[in-house]
Amino acid sequence: MSAESEVISRAAWCNRLVSEQTVASALRPALLAQADPVRAAGQQRYMKSVMPYYGLTTPAVRAVVRDVVAAHPLPSRPDWLGAVRAVWDGATHREERYAATGVLQHRRYRAWARVADDELLALLRHLITTGAWWDLVDDLAAHAVGDLLLADPETMKPVLRGWAREPDLWVRRTAILSQLLVRQNTDTDLLTFAIEGSLDDPDFFARKAIGWALREYSKTDADWVRAYVETHSDVLSPLSRREALKWLNRR
Repeated sequence: MSAESEVISRAAWCNRLVSEQTVASALRPALLAQADPVRAAGQQRYMKSVMPYYGLTTPAVRAVVRDVVAAHPLPSRPDWLGAVRAVWDGATHREERYAATGVLQHRRYRAWARVADDELLALLRHLITTGAWWDLVDDLAAHAVGDLLLADPETMKPVLRGWAREPDLWVRRTAILSQLLVRQNTDTDLLTFAIEGSLDDPDFFARKAIGWALREYSKTDADWVRAYVETHSDVLSPLSRREALKWLNRR
């Protein structure tokens, strides 16, 4: 690398760092300004979270993200990826992690969020494995990962098949729930493969995910879900089976 190129690279790195920290520095005081200690204590108890809460509602967090993104637009995709990670990794309160996913999924960055490259996949995996709880992982699975799957199925299907066989519960749960919102676009082969990777897992969150994924797809193809439950009755847990048939039993 020439001396000139090195100077340009160093300047780009410094600018990126400034962009990342600007977003993080803007989000925190905006969230803190609306803190509600009473609500925060209840939220932390309900979520069984070690990380404390500020006490904001979901619409309030979204409003903060909207204002910060408008005031501090990120100039490049690397800046955006870095800002999401900086907010997430530097979080002292859970709403900051909700805000990080809000920046990740903001419509301003929609085009960047639909490119299933190594950088974005590495970030998503980091968020999933370090979030490791349903309030964070499920949103990422259904929206961030689900949108990627729709945008680039050729890349994402092999990735999700790999995730479906991983030891990490939350990575497997993401694979199961990645098609939660796609309805008629559901790839049933992929859904079946993802479910099979966790059928032997006794964990509540694995079994709940299996049932939830089947229940949502039953709203699109009830016959397929009924047949699946019937042919897998010997391996589906009672929880998964009950969740899978919940909507069908109400019809």
